[in-house]
Amino acid sequence: MDFLTILGLAAATITTISFLPQMFKTWQTKSAKDVSIVTLITFIVGVFLWLIYGIYLQALPIILANSVTLLFNLIILWLKIKYR
Repeated sequence: MDFLTILGLAAATITTISFLPQMFKTWQTKSAKDVSIVTLITFIVGVFLWLIYGIYLQALPIILANSVTLLFNLIILWLKIKYR
């Protein structure tokens, strides 16, 4: 692996795990009242588009980061809807 791929994977890991605290807090408190559904849906669409872009480029860091970020944010959206 070259330096830029390692750099991309490190950035992907850090930005992706940044959603874990929100996901766990929403799950534990069973409350998502402070999570904006408009922001969440907009972000999910953006992450999905990044995923498509990464697949097109065959860029592993972009594909991995956005796949996991999309999953985490879909879980947060599901929790937002479930705990209305």
